[in-house]
Amino acid sequence: MTVQAIVEKYQFEPLDLQQNYGENMLLFIGWDHHTLFCSAHAFVVSPKQSLQALIDGQIQAGFEQHPDFKHIDWSKVEFRLNRNLLQADFSKSLEDLGFDHKSLLRFVTPDLAGYQGTHV
Repeated sequence: MTVQAIVEKYQFEPLDLQQNYGENMLLFIGWDHHTLFCSAHAFVVSPKQSLQALIDGQIQAGFEQHPDFKHIDWSKVEFRLNRNLLQADFSKSLEDLGFDHKSLLRFVTPDLAGYQGTHV
């Protein structure tokens, strides 16, 4: 469905520009096949932190409510960064792994299919 503004020249400066986050960046993270979380979560992160720090901090805080979370074997997780397969090196910084402002990180846990196998 097309949306049309009711005023001419509807223009504005977005509030989520990189410059508004200082040395941090906005990152979206989604857990595929776990629709208890209907969309990716938004986090403010440091590009200097490691992937392991992201998992231990923001990912745990955002997704640990799910009963499957405690069963994740992170060595088997498939990560996709902006739709591209990410070779996860847990010790590298996010910027070294190619993360940038408003990146989308999705992860799949192959041995876990959501609550009682329902993808929820």
